[in-house]
Amino acid sequence: MATTRAPFLSTKYGGYYHSEVPKEDDELTHVGPGTPAGEYLRRFWQPVCYADELGDTPVGLKILGEELVAFRDFSGRVGLVEAHCPHRGTSLEFGLVSERGIRCCYHGWLFDVDGTILETPGEPVGSTFKDRLCHGAYPVHEYCGTIFAYMGPPDKMPEFPIADSWEREGYRLIPGQRYDYPCNYLQVLENAMDPVHTSFLHTIVSGSQFTDEFGVVPELDFMETPIGIIYIATRRVGDNIWARMVENVLPNMQQVAPIWEDGKEVHGFDGPMMTRWIVPRDNNSTMLLEFRHISEAEEKEPAWWIDRDQMLPAQLPISDDLREQQLQPGDYEAQISQRPIAVHGMEHLGATDRGITMFRRQIRRGIRAVQAGEDPTGALAADETGRLPTYCNDTVVFAPEAATPEDDVKLMRETGRRLAEEYVAARTNGNGK
Repeated sequence: MATTRAPFLSTKYGGYYHSEVPKEDDELTHVGPGTPAGEYLRRFWQPVCYADELGDTPVGLKILGEELVAFRDFSGRVGLVEAHCPHRGTSLEFGLVSERGIRCCYHGWLFDVDGTILETPGEPVGSTFKDRLCHGAYPVHEYCGTIFAYMGPPDKMPEFPIADSWEREGYRLIPGQRYDYPCNYLQVLENAMDPVHTSFLHTIVSGSQFTDEFGVVPELDFMETPIGIIYIATRRVGDNIWARMVENVLPNMQQVAPIWEDGKEVHGFDGPMMTRWIVPRDNNSTMLLEFRHISEAEEKEPAWWIDRDQMLPAQLPISDDLREQQLQPGDYEAQISQRPIAVHGMEHLGATDRGITMFRRQIRRGIRAVQAGEDPTGALAADETGRLPTYCNDTVVFAPEAATPEDDVKLMRETGRRLAEEYVAARTNGNGK
């Protein structure tokens, strides 16, 4: 259900009338088992950790409100199982990784990657107890050094989708960094549909965390795609028009155009620098995992981006010192300070927030489709080649300034929209480059 709205204040010193904060929109923000958004998100493959985290000890995780343990057994297979042993509840985070499966440290019960109980030491010889019981486990898929899990109904499990941008000619993928946010997933996820903040937060307030050209507030448009939504942020840079398009792929994947672009050099389509997932750990904490897109051409990206140990600017606090965070805030500070779960009933969204409202409607439609027994759209919509068409891009065209400022705004908006429509049509029809 939608949240109740707080009063619209129109008088000075009216804080008293905002002292009662409405409830969060739990249809969109609560992610545990059985919740509307939780059941929706479980219908998609979700990344849970990086492959190189799985060594000779298990890894404890919380994903979508569930306590889980990931491990790679000594035969090379990856398992993702419920954290608590079904015998006495001891956490398998303290279990022993074995040649086949994982063994509980408390009484030695041995579990295969699919939840089969292989051994129950201490039970009588000939006992069939282990043959009548399974431990909770989830299917996994390993891709680009990342472990993905499907946590939804087994009979609804889709094929693992491969995005077209992940196999782009002249590029390779590497796993990137993981970022942890102590807040709800939605306020992190919808940040990508808010391009105005790049001009203020990332440039004017904190200095140029990207390039100086991001300081120009763009002409904005938004477009739904077959798998989600893109924003179209169009700026003038001298005689060029720079159109930047970032996408959200339903339900919680994003592709981000390069942040080192300055719009000074004319070029055709340039795809994403990054694919990332905003994965809820629970209602109040979120994990970001990323693929980095690396060009095989020299000097295409900054050296720091090729170094996996380097963080994306503004994703984590620059310091543990509160004053330094106040003087140079980034996405992290802006998003976690919206409350642990942002309260939509306290917001006053304007014209530049149209992407936020459009995306929330898309998420709500997906949630309600699952509740109605339908299959959700988004990161499952592979084409006839088995690839998922995606739409993030960055283009700079030569287009000298129009005769008047008003005409130039119109030219920028029309150019950005045309480029977006052409690209969406080409990718949807399988003709993209």
